[in-house]
Amino acid sequence: MDPLKPGDAKPMGREGVAQSSTSAAPVVPSPAPVTPAAPSRDVAPLIAELGLTEDHAAEPTALVTPGDLHRAAQALKDHGFMLMDTVGIDYSTYTEARPKRFAVLHNLYHPRDHRRLFLRVWLDDGETLPSLYPIWRAANYLEREVYDLLGVTFTGHPDLRKVLTPDDLEGHPLRKDFPLGETPTLFRDGRHLDPAAFRAGLTGRDAGLTGYRGELRRGRGEDRLPPVMPEGGPK
Repeated sequence: MDPLKPGDAKPMGREGVAQSSTSAAPVVPSPAPVTPAAPSRDVAPLIAELGLTEDHAAEPTALVTPGDLHRAAQALKDHGFMLMDTVGIDYSTYTEARPKRFAVLHNLYHPRDHRRLFLRVWLDDGETLPSLYPIWRAANYLEREVYDLLGVTFTGHPDLRKVLTPDDLEGHPLRKDFPLGETPTLFRDGRHLDPAAFRAGLTGRDAGLTGYRGELRRGRGEDRLPPVMPEGGPK
């Protein structure tokens, strides 16, 4: 190809942009190395530094008393940990001995170091826990779920109310003594749930009242009818 002479137009690319015959290929930066997840033993010195007791579980876990929870949580936040989840467990029917009936676990994660640490708090029925909402705003809905399903009260929570079950449902469904599906339930708005009729309607053995907004659902083959959506959508 003849070299360009002064005044000659430069060749145009597909986008209509002038190209230089001497332009170098673009430099693609190398990807940053991936930081491997730290092994669980890396949190052991931190547990000791905070004066906590290590709970030898499948995941790195530290035992915390209710009175020491705020101090430990604030210290871990200062170290860069975030609150990822809060769960509760009712151990009342477990055969192995447990210190108390309930355990509440706060799942903490360090996004830069890829370290995870659980804080386990044991408590009996009627005992309360301080809310972690003042430290992590994520505790808002997490603690409301534990309160709703297990009945654990978090003191200092700004809006501790149910988040999953109806307001007029008595009891907490994740407690081991909660009567699962065998108690007829009448809600304030007139809905009625009868367990036997509900099962019959689902299995096709008989016609029954499902309890969803009082709609009938027939239980045999093609006669089965879905609930009718109320005018204007769910209330």
